[in-house]
Amino acid sequence: MFHKLLLLNFEKSNLKPEYWLRIDKISKEKILIKADSPKVKTHLVTADCLLLKLGMGADRALIDSMPNLKYIGMYGTGYGRIDAAYAKKKGITVCNIAGYATEGVAEFVFAALLEHLREITRAKTQVLSGDYSEASYTGTQIKGKTFGVIGLGRIGERVAEIASKGFGANVLYWSRKQKKDAEKSGIKYTELDTLLKISDVLSLHMSFNPETKGFLNEKRIQLIKPKAIIINTAPMELVNITALEKRLKKGDITFILDHSDELDPAVAKRLSKFPNRILYPPIAYTTKEATNLKQNIFISNLENFLKSKPTNKVN
Repeated sequence: MFHKLLLLNFEKSNLKPEYWLRIDKISKEKILIKADSPKVKTHLVTADCLLLKLGMGADRALIDSMPNLKYIGMYGTGYGRIDAAYAKKKGITVCNIAGYATEGVAEFVFAALLEHLREITRAKTQVLSGDYSEASYTGTQIKGKTFGVIGLGRIGERVAEIASKGFGANVLYWSRKQKKDAEKSGIKYTELDTLLKISDVLSLHMSFNPETKGFLNEKRIQLIKPKAIIINTAPMELVNITALEKRLKKGDITFILDHSDELDPAVAKRLSKFPNRILYPPIAYTTKEATNLKQNIFISNLENFLKSKPTNKVN
């Protein structure tokens, strides 16, 4: 049993009552508190379990301020802001939630793509004004386009499958490790530079960690095919913002992202001035099905750790 669970920036509404009951069964005390609260330091000293909302982190300083810490749980998949290697050195287990939103994120990629290619928002707005003419619409199909997937994990592979089998796109992929089994479905491994140069659509699906920070650097961004559409449902730390701004200024690509909540407000404001960027709130993973699965995995990780059988351990 945990002595004290410290839940930073959590609210009661974040979990269903059944999951709060499961937490109560495995902890003597739970504290829900804002990360910037002046009372946080007091709880850090005594808490042995730290639970973080997606987008939050735990650096060495925070970890060192918690002498009793034995478990860090991320309420999401991305754990790049947690110093997992340092936590491991101190015997602290770090767990995330993997695989809960594969379908939701993959479907959102195509929802965002179709919304853009078929100008759906403009069409709905136009009809509200009483104009029912289709004369100004051209639209673009996905079928036959070269569709590049960067990162063939769970989500990337599902996106590749939908693009290929569902839409009839010519799907290419690059991943740090070639996936021979995935290639049996017809998708083809391609060197990254080539993928960037020839893809009409690029979908980015890499996890954020120290090795992938700034993965889409200036050189790679400049290689992207003119008129290409880039969809990033992964953390924006993967992208060199200055290089992206430079390319957006040319006006020859479209960049779509859904992690706008994690952007520094100043960065979000800078990107917002470009008409060829499309920002969404982080809604790719927010389906009813994914939310329920996410909460179950989150609590199961805690329970399994206490049984000495940690699940979704990343360090």
